[in-house]
Parts: sequence; structure tokens; C-alpha cells
Amino acid sequence: MKYDDLKDFVKCYNPKSRFKRKESASDGERFKKFTYDEIIARDKANLDIFWLKDESLGDLENLPDPDAIALEIIENVEAGLASFKEIVEGLNGKN
Repeated sequence: MKYDDLKDFVKCYNPKSRFKRKESASDGERFKKFTYDEIIARDKANLDIFWLKDESLGDLENLPDPDAIALEIIENVEAGLASFKEIVEGLNGKN
């Protein structure tokens, strides 16, 4: 793939100003914008787009209980806060 293959997309996407984005001129409406209502009106509308698999989510049948996950998150956040407190105390000369 070369830049030339994406020129039309980049022009339509307009990365410098998303408010000035435009649809493709007439080449089969390759790049077309849709309103939220148009997307939701489609059969089985879904905005969850996954094309890369997360190998850590391979065994979805054997995930830990939500309570265990929540407790692990709390432990990680508390450990992070404790680390930040130590850094701040070190910067302030309080040991």
C-alpha cells in the first residue's frame, strides 16, 4: 500500500479540520458519512469494531467473578496512590 492509494481518503478525512470533512465526489461514494440515526436504523447495528484479538481474553468462559476483578482493581489503585504519596513526601523532604 502506498500513499497514493490513500490520497482520496486523506483528502475526504481532512485531518486538519474534522469540521470540513467531505464525502467522496462521485467514485461510488467510497467515503460516505452517516448520521447516528442512519446507523442505528440498520439491522444489527453495532459500533463495537474488533479486528485485533486480545489473546488474554481467549478463554471468556473462565473469567474471574466481577467482585474479584473489582477488588483487584481497587488494590492496584490503592497501591498506585501509596506510591504517589511516597513520591510527594520524598519531594517535600518528609520521610
